[in-house]
Amino acid sequence: MNEIHVRPVANPGYADWQLAKAFVTAASHEDAATRRRADERVRQWTQVGRGMADGSLSVGSRTPVRGLPAWVTPEIVRGGFATGDAAAGGPLTAHETAVADRAGLRAADRRAVFRYFLTDAGMAELHAMLDDGRYHVAVPEEAALLTIAWLLRAGNRAEALALLDEIAPYADRLRFLPRPSDTPVPDGSAVHRETVGDLRATLSARPPKPAVEAMNEALTVWNPYADQLLAHWLETVDDDGPGAIRPAGWAERGRELLKRYDRLAAQHKLCSKHRDPKENSAILRTALADALGLTPGTPARTLFGRAAKPAARVPVAHGLLRHAVESMVAKRGAPGSPEHTALRARQAADASTATLHELARVLISRLANLRDDAGLPDTAWLLEPVAEEEADRMGVRAGSPIPDSLRHPVERALSAPVAELVERGIVPSAEVLAELVPQLVAATTSLAYHDPALRTLMTAVYGAFAERRSLLLLNLEHQVRLEELPWVKGVSKYRRVSSDTAGNARAALTELGTLTVRAFPGTIVPNPLLQELGSLARQADAGAVFTEELAADIFMGTFSAKFLRAAQAAGELLEGTLYERYYGIDYAAIRAIGDVKRERGLAADTSDAFAALCRDRAGIDPRGRWWVAANGKVIEQAQILTTHNLAALVYPIGVEPPEGWAEPARGAYRTVCRLVQQIAGNPRPLGTIKDAAYAWRQTVFFLSLCGLEEQFAVVAWMAEETARRPEHTARRLAPVLAGLRHVFVGGSLDDTAVPNVRRFTGWDTGGHWMRDA
Repeated sequence: MNEIHVRPVANPGYADWQLAKAFVTAASHEDAATRRRADERVRQWTQVGRGMADGSLSVGSRTPVRGLPAWVTPEIVRGGFATGDAAAGGPLTAHETAVADRAGLRAADRRAVFRYFLTDAGMAELHAMLDDGRYHVAVPEEAALLTIAWLLRAGNRAEALALLDEIAPYADRLRFLPRPSDTPVPDGSAVHRETVGDLRATLSARPPKPAVEAMNEALTVWNPYADQLLAHWLETVDDDGPGAIRPAGWAERGRELLKRYDRLAAQHKLCSKHRDPKENSAILRTALADALGLTPGTPARTLFGRAAKPAARVPVAHGLLRHAVESMVAKRGAPGSPEHTALRARQAADASTATLHELARVLISRLANLRDDAGLPDTAWLLEPVAEEEADRMGVRAGSPIPDSLRHPVERALSAPVAELVERGIVPSAEVLAELVPQLVAATTSLAYHDPALRTLMTAVYGAFAERRSLLLLNLEHQVRLEELPWVKGVSKYRRVSSDTAGNARAALTELGTLTVRAFPGTIVPNPLLQELGSLARQADAGAVFTEELAADIFMGTFSAKFLRAAQAAGELLEGTLYERYYGIDYAAIRAIGDVKRERGLAADTSDAFAALCRDRAGIDPRGRWWVAANGKVIEQAQILTTHNLAALVYPIGVEPPEGWAEPARGAYRTVCRLVQQIAGNPRPLGTIKDAAYAWRQTVFFLSLCGLEEQFAVVAWMAEETARRPEHTARRLAPVLAGLRHVFVGGSLDDTAVPNVRRFTGWDTGGHWMRDA
């Protein structure tokens, strides 16, 4: 019976859903910046929906925008949808406008700027850029004119004209020149997560906190003033309480106190407590104004000599005043007393502690002379406590340390070798590592170009190309590759691969593979990082086959032939090991599969036998309906058979942690425990269960590479580590560990008669057993 493969198509409903979400955020979010970003997403998703409706967008194709070739970098939104705009399009940049003004172009349009750079004057500018390397290529297209200039200087007029013919039709829509920069193109020896400009923006976004500012004002302004009021009234106390006597000069000093209050109130407006008439300090101030006859519209009250001149309202005012004075003394002591002095000293110290806003201003001042487009070669000097000179200049307490909340963004701007950033925790995940690796791979790739100017240019191109977001592709299409860019093809003959360049690529590949295994065990290798590893593997001629993570919602029921090759290569490493026995794999049978062919309508070779094996292992009937969970089970089986790139890193690349494989096994199992611990109380735990199963697969893989004694030790450690976790976590993991031990002593998990053992996989078409355990 012939199998029928249903070809999925991009769902317009997804675009409508994203548009609705963006619209709600744009209309209702309290943060203005968030609303502005949501407005931009509304524009983008509106274009997606309109393009899918009128046919100007072909979502799922390598050429999604009608009228633009595949090499043009499209604007991509979530899910891999193209909006219809080009990343190198849009309004003229400030640099293009400056060129138009400098060149005296009457029509300041993009094509006129393009033509200017084909003149002698424009070509001289391009040559100067090539020589000093101070330019920035934000999108790959911005390197095209520089490539033409290099080809002409190299005497290759034919290639230069061919490239010009290919890009000229788009000169009115796309930017083909780079932007000037104060710094040269990075050489890849040091990388950074953020630039100085990013750090400056982060620090500038630290506003003062009104509550903290009001508290500090109370401690430094209003508490001392209340102490002065209290001390002033204590001068009048005898056995009858405050107001009984009137020392010489008391009234004059009182008037000065009231005037001082007016000045302070006009200047310090953050704290409002002193205005509350029920507060003790306000009672003292009001009583002083009454006693001096300064309360508007109120007759003067003579508190002094009350026995000789009783007044109807005096007992009330006097009682309130007496209560306020006695309460303040009882609570803090009299001003000048040891306990009161100690309290105010502590409060003054608290108030003088620098706030995050103040310390951020100090850091911004330290960054004043640094360029925005570079990283920090060192951060120690920036994180020193506040110096005396800074304290005097900025009004911040000298010696104030820089707290962790400001230290972390500073360290993200550190420029250092990627291994150092990983070791220092500045790169916390494989996803972040994938963002930085292109800088390293770009420099390694460009070593094959012997001309220094061309090497720098290709480094910039690679770095920009790595930022290109992946398209949603169907029918086993592959993403556009670097060598497909016309300006890269134009200089391909100048690329000289030697044993040195291959050796450099292999060294970088081994370093990155080791970093991935050691630093992030239990984490799936993200697709962007796989792309960089694949690029290095091709340069090193390592023969490694990497397989990307597939999306279950657009899976077509088949795999490209590289999945079969990856599984066969994994078998060379794992045949007869614990990994093969645990997952019930017959690598000998996989090695015998040889039905690779090209199916009509697909863009790559496939293997029906490999796809059928994955479906059979997943328990999915090929005649059944298409749905995401079933697809996920089939994809997971392919990941199990191929080890999802772990085997490729070990063989043929040769990754081997210096401390051996036991420690990565332990690290991966810690990830398993952490994820399983998050299942309890989680209303949507299936994603966490899937990630835990990925981590468990890596645990079994690393364990399989250990010697027998190490395997015994790690399995025993797993039991101890599980016992340290909450009871609900240990209960969920118990059948998983029992299954591992069962296989370890020679059993099979395909034997359904064995009770209380499980082969841990992540996808399930029914209720996953771990969710309800």
